[in-house]
Amino acid sequence: MIESNNLTKYYGNGESRFKALDGVSISIKNGEFIVILGASGSGKSTFLNVISGLEKSDGGTVAYDDRQLNKMNEKELTKFRRDNTAYIFQQYYLLPHLNVEKNVRMGADLDKNKDYLKFIEAVGLSEKRKKFPSELSGGEQQRVAIARALAKNPKVLFLDEPTGALDENTGRQVLDYIIRLHEKQGFTMIMVTHNSNIAETADRIIKMNSGKIVSVKENASKKAAYEIGW
Repeated sequence: MIESNNLTKYYGNGESRFKALDGVSISIKNGEFIVILGASGSGKSTFLNVISGLEKSDGGTVAYDDRQLNKMNEKELTKFRRDNTAYIFQQYYLLPHLNVEKNVRMGADLDKNKDYLKFIEAVGLSEKRKKFPSELSGGEQQRVAIARALAKNPKVLFLDEPTGALDENTGRQVLDYIIRLHEKQGFTMIMVTHNSNIAETADRIIKMNSGKIVSVKENASKKAAYEIGW
């Protein structure tokens, strides 16, 4: 269970200071797939960064079961992220001098996981595991990033616009891989996206505006990646 309670976060100083998070509280169950929607500047990426431990809030708390992130120092936070979480961003952040297998192995090594080749197979890149990022398409690079993240065996996977830089066909393919792996592995998954159609694949949809949660909706009939509009 992830619980945020009355989170606040400010950016800037003086007259340019603004509140990016304004009293955000939510509970997320283990194994849930959450989609967070909102326009640019709504606070959704800031919220993702705070509950994942990438940034600290200025007020409020974030707890994973009985562990409170706001009480951890930087060393403890780093260890917590390494042991419990993984991240997939719009940018792939692959190391260009390493091939597919070695990029994925970097994630696996954080969990001392020697069985990392199955994640390359799961995203359909077994035949390209010796290729370098420059030899791959954008969709293939994003799939490498997914495999690298999941090779850590995370308890929680955070995704910030993972299909934002991809065309429709590639975006659907990547989304399909993520959803199927989530269903198979059972980790908690929290995704920020501008694409409201993707919300139809989630267990719950959180909408944000002006740093606040304005609605939380249960999804009674989830759809597959190839069933939604784009």
